Amino acid sequence: MTSVFMDQISWIEYQQRVNDGAVVFLPCGATEQHGPHLPLGTDALLSTAIAADAARQVDGIVAPALAYGYKSQPKCGGGQHFCGTTSLDGATLIALVQDGVREFARHGVKRLVLVLGHYENQWFVAEGIQLALRELGTACELVVMRLEHWDYCSEKTLADVFPDGFPGFALEHAAVIETSLMLHYHPSLVRLDLIPDDGPAEFPLYDIYPTRTEWVPPSGVLSSARGSDAAKGARMAEDIVGGIVSAVRHEFCLEVTS
Repeated sequence: MTSVFMDQISWIEYQQRVNDGAVVFLPCGATEQHGPHLPLGTDALLSTAIAADAARQVDGIVAPALAYGYKSQPKCGGGQHFCGTTSLDGATLIALVQDGVREFARHGVKRLVLVLGHYENQWFVAEGIQLALRELGTACELVVMRLEHWDYCSEKTLADVFPDGFPGFALEHAAVIETSLMLHYHPSLVRLDLIPDDGPAEFPLYDIYPTRTEWVPPSGVLSSARGSDAAKGARMAEDIVGGIVSAVRHEFCLEVTS
C-alpha cells in the first residue's frame, strides 16, 4: 500500500494523486515545551498522526508538518521562557502559511486541510490562508479547510475522561488530552514517571507584559496529566479522526468508500 506521506512518495506519484483529486492535509504544530514527560515536538507529532489517520480514510496525502508555531503564551502553552520552546513571529508564520498554500495551489491541489495542533497558531494561520487566496485570485479552484483537532473531542468523551470536570482546552497543555494521545500514537516518547504534580494553574483574566513567569507552574504543565492512558488517547483519537473525516467528506463531497 502506498504511503499517505508526501515526503515518502515520488513527485510522479504525488502529481498523479493530486491530479486524481486527493485531499492534502497540512499539519501545523510547534516546537514547544510540554513538561518533563512529553517531547518538544508534541504539537507537530500529534497533528501529523491525526492527519495521517484521516488521510487513510479519504485516500488523502499528508504534507510535512509546519513544525514551528506562534509564540507560546503563558495561559495556554506556558510561555516563551522555557528552554527549547522555539517560536515564530506572527508575521513569519503568516508568510509561511501563505507561501505553503500558494505552492499547493501551484501543484494543482484543489482541496487542502490545515490541521492545527498548537493553540496559539489559529488566527495567524487563518490570515496566511486568506492572504494566499487573495493573491491567487478568484480563478483559483483551491478550497482550504482550517481546523483545530481538539474541537472534535465529543462532550460525552470529555465527560468520561474528566469525571471531576474538564479544565478547558487552554489549561490542558501537556495534561491528560495530549499525554493520552501521545500514549496512543507515540508511547515510546512519553515518560509517565516524570509527570509533575503541578496545576491546575490559576491565571488572572488579564495579561501582563513582560510576562509574569511566576504565574506558570515551574514544570510548564498547566493542569495535571495524572490519569492519562493509551485507552483514553485511543477513544479521543477515534472522536477526533472521525469528526475530521466527516467534515472533509461533507465539505468536499467525497463518497464513503469501504
